[in-house]
Amino acid sequence: MEQVLQHFRKDEQPFIEQVSGWLRETQDRYAPKLTDFLDPRQQFIVQSMIGQNDDIIVSEFGELPEAERKRMLISPSYFVAKEEDYGITAFSIKYPSKFIKLEHPDILGSLMSLGLDRSKFGDIRVDDNRIEFAVVSEMSDYVRSHLTAIGKSKIKVDELPHEHPYLDNTDTWLEESHTVSSMRIDTIIASLFNISRQKASMLIHSGKVKVNWTVREQPSFELHESDLLSIRGYGRIRIGLIEGRTKKDKIRLQIGRIEPKS
Repeated sequence: MEQVLQHFRKDEQPFIEQVSGWLRETQDRYAPKLTDFLDPRQQFIVQSMIGQNDDIIVSEFGELPEAERKRMLISPSYFVAKEEDYGITAFSIKYPSKFIKLEHPDILGSLMSLGLDRSKFGDIRVDDNRIEFAVVSEMSDYVRSHLTAIGKSKIKVDELPHEHPYLDNTDTWLEESHTVSSMRIDTIIASLFNISRQKASMLIHSGKVKVNWTVREQPSFELHESDLLSIRGYGRIRIGLIEGRTKKDKIRLQIGRIEPKS
């Protein structure tokens, strides 16, 4: 465990210990263990911890196309997962789109107000007049019964069949290569968006920067592979491979970028 912990952040240790418990449970029971929805960073940690194990395999599924948030199955090597094994239900939301405009934060806020943890919900997709989202199947009846309004707008929630043509993830990631002097969050933001370190620090201190859906307010915060940054007004950055260092000791970095929607 100590060798594993040294590769990750201190605040990730509780999750790492949870994954270790899932692994032990799978080994002891010799039966699959299904997680709630995990974000890409958590998926990376699970893959890192279990990927080297010959007897235990891990797979993931998010129901919606190219889903970011997925449930994972930690299972003995004999087990071949089918989509229904992941226990995901997809819903659509019907609302008076001619009169109001609902956006991702509106949907997420209403789902969270039901008293369920974020891990119970997968991706949320929104376009001009359609909203779709994924939820763990064990909570689907509760969500269907209790999600009746978003803000002041009455809504109707309908379950979608598995073969439904879901909304695609319309975000297009632009892959880029960069060299940076360090993996500090202020350095990364300043370098990738061509702004000063001072301005990057101001964005961070003002709560406008999230890493893996968590607000981070320390400019010295260190980024890792698979981290997802969301910078309000600037877009999103996904940290890809850290490819080593240049002769001038700069870090070679692969990133994905999504520009903010106008």
